[in-house]
Amino acid sequence: MSPIQTLRAGAARRVDLVPMTPMEQLRAGHTVRRVTQLLVGLWLYGTAMAMFIRAELGLDPWDVFHYGVQEKVGWSFGTVVVVVGFLVLLLWIPLRQWPGLGTVMNVFVIGIATDVMLAVLETPEALWVRWAFLLGGIAVNGLGGALYIGSQYGPGPRDGLMTGLARRTGLSIRLIRTALEVSVLAVGWLLGGVVGVGTVLYALLIGPAVQAFLPLVTVRVHPPARLGDAGGDAGSAVDGEGEGQDPVDPRPAELAACDGERPA
Repeated sequence: MSPIQTLRAGAARRVDLVPMTPMEQLRAGHTVRRVTQLLVGLWLYGTAMAMFIRAELGLDPWDVFHYGVQEKVGWSFGTVVVVVGFLVLLLWIPLRQWPGLGTVMNVFVIGIATDVMLAVLETPEALWVRWAFLLGGIAVNGLGGALYIGSQYGPGPRDGLMTGLARRTGLSIRLIRTALEVSVLAVGWLLGGVVGVGTVLYALLIGPAVQAFLPLVTVRVHPPARLGDAGGDAGSAVDGEGEGQDPVDPRPAELAACDGERPA
């Protein structure tokens, strides 16, 4: 089977994402594989961010903001990512949310990985190589995001902020996400962040990229007893293409927001 056929087959598979509390995530089994997959996914995500920066063709909205802050404070890009992630995580407190292992690791690992890979990669002179960095970065980002989400250790700080705001305000996930993304993009641009064709391509392609990889790497964990008692298998999984269903709405907000989105 070719790589394209493998991805298509994967996209049609059932994705078993289980809604769990942080303690349930730790007790769900397959610990070695899940922790390894979590760390690899976060490192790949940081690698992709470095590739976007070196491509110089535009960044995703949150990284436009990170870049703009970097221009003002003079810190390394990875340091800005860590500090912003920590500050966003503090906003979880009034929303009464508890971070999972993946949430906490997200704050630190992505920033460290970005700085390390920025030290390794240089900005290519040839335009076609910069395009390769951009498109390759989207693919790497999609794989890294799928590995991270598929480890089932909780949403990233930024996704958790989005789902928490949606739950507290009663507004839709799409509306809250759009408002956050537009806001950080606008502020980042005003601060000097890099907006370009890569910003648009990321918005269009990252969802399909994560969705293609996610069914292939999601770890099947043991659902908590409370879910089994409710008999709610339909709420803990989502079918891939071909079922004619919205891949976002059937699941709890914390998980639905991550599927096919930036796991940050």
